[in-house]
Amino acid sequence: MLYDNIDLSWKSFFKDEIQKDYFTKLIQEVEFEYDSSICFPPKDLIFNAFDKCNLNDLKVVIIGQDPYHGVGEANGLCFSVNDGIKIPPSLRNIFAEINSDFDSIFLPTNGNLERWAQQGILLLNASLSVRKDEANSHKHLKWNIFTDNVINYISDNCNNIVFLLWGSFAQKKGTKINREKHLVLECGHPSPLSANRGFWFGNKHFSQTNTYLKSIEKMSIEW
Repeated sequence: MLYDNIDLSWKSFFKDEIQKDYFTKLIQEVEFEYDSSICFPPKDLIFNAFDKCNLNDLKVVIIGQDPYHGVGEANGLCFSVNDGIKIPPSLRNIFAEINSDFDSIFLPTNGNLERWAQQGILLLNASLSVRKDEANSHKHLKWNIFTDNVINYISDNCNNIVFLLWGSFAQKKGTKINREKHLVLECGHPSPLSANRGFWFGNKHFSQTNTYLKSIEKMSIEW
C-alpha cells in the first residue's frame, strides 16, 4: 500500500483513517492519477513526511501547499527538494531568514530538509501529490480532508507543538488548532511575491521556535 512506509508512531492515526470512506476513495484516485499521468513525488515517497518524522518526537509542524511539480524535485516533505536539485526560490528565502534571524552565515549545500524531519519537524503539504508541471492539480482529490485530520489529531493528542503557518493558505488550514496548548506562529509566505512585499523577512519564527522549545525543556532545532 502507498502508506506502508510510515513510522510506527503514526500507526494508530492511520489505522483509524484507512477505515474511513473518504480515505479509500482518495487512495483509489491517487493510484489512478499515478497510473494515467506522471505525478510527483514518487509513489513510495507520498507519505514520506510520516516516515521521516516520529510522532513521539514531534516538536514543529510546517504546512505547505502541494509538492514541487518539476522532474526530480519533490521528496514528500514540504518546501524540500532532493539532493542535487537547485534550491527553489521559497526555500532560498527560508534559508535567508534563518541566516538573518540568527545573525550567522548560513550556506546550505542543498535543499533536502530531511535533517529537519529527523529533529521532529513534520513537513506537511496540504496535498501530498501533484501532476507533472501542473501546480495544485490534485487539489480536487480528498487530500484536504486527510491533512486537516492530521492537523486536528496533533492538536488534540499532542502538547506544546509549534505550528508555523506561512501564508493565508496555511493559516486557513490551522484555524482549528488549540492555541492554548500549542504555539502558533503566522506570517506571509516565503515565496518571492510575498517576501518582496515585506510579508516574510523579519518574522524570526526560527529563533522564536527555539526559544519556546527551550522554555519547555526540549532540544532546540538545528536549522
